[in-house]
Amino acid sequence: MELQDLDLNLLLVFAELVREKSVSKAALNLGMSQPGMSNALNRLRTLLGDDLLLRTGRGMQPTPYAERLAGPLNEALRLIHGVVNMEMDFDPATSDRSFTIAMTDIGEIDFLPNLMRGLERIAPQVSLSTVRKAASNLKDDLETGAVDLAVGWLPDLNAGIFQRRLTSSQYACVFRKDHALDKGVVTLEEFSAADHLVVVAASTGHMMVDHDLERMGIRRNIKLRIPHFAAVGHILSETELIATLPGRLVNRSLVPFNLAWAPVPVRLEPIPLNVFWSAKYHRDPANQWLRSVMFDTFREGEPKALPGTTVPTP
Repeated sequence: MELQDLDLNLLLVFAELVREKSVSKAALNLGMSQPGMSNALNRLRTLLGDDLLLRTGRGMQPTPYAERLAGPLNEALRLIHGVVNMEMDFDPATSDRSFTIAMTDIGEIDFLPNLMRGLERIAPQVSLSTVRKAASNLKDDLETGAVDLAVGWLPDLNAGIFQRRLTSSQYACVFRKDHALDKGVVTLEEFSAADHLVVVAASTGHMMVDHDLERMGIRRNIKLRIPHFAAVGHILSETELIATLPGRLVNRSLVPFNLAWAPVPVRLEPIPLNVFWSAKYHRDPANQWLRSVMFDTFREGEPKALPGTTVPTP
């Protein structure tokens, strides 16, 4: 007999009949009518070619065939029940899983220190890797699990992808301390005339700032273009260049690189910062845990104003 020839619900009926040795009790346990249970027993007898249960002076008793069948069948039903009701657990305290997060170098500079400190406390064996991904590849990688989460401004991630806002980042004008513009306020004329460092970060929210400035007709005297943010603090601290940077990065850079800041002399829309994950892993306990840690850590890691300074609101 092939499984496709068998109504698998009949196996539940059989197991209950053997356990209770009573048609009425088995019917009650399975929420069936007594005639329905009797009909199911007759179908089983026909399919299996055995009486299965016989009426005796001690009630209904299984036949030798039914007794041989009952053990393996109960074990199979137990395994099936365990699988379909499986609670997928993730224990961060003992897990040695490695997660991959797609983010920019701003995310690494601003977010990873707090995140790693948190993991040291609650998940000492968990490890992280970060990657840079184009949006077209990132969607596939999220869906296959090659990337667990993505962080940033990624408007091209849509169908089949969940997202949640972390925060938004306001921009500030940044330069070395004692720069000619280090006076609290920078005029539009001064901003336009200064020598600028620009980070060309394709497919990130930072590009929106450059587009907004161009749309407003603001011309900058761009002296240096680089493809990442990691070197910005080093360069600004030793030159007369200025840069327009996200507030969270500014907070991380002021003290280490001896920098100062002023508000950008035009209104720029804050850039949203979101976390993205695939619908496929929405209920995955490990992915859920990592998301919760990121949101908790991000809130705990909000940059604070330095003593005696007013730091741009991120």
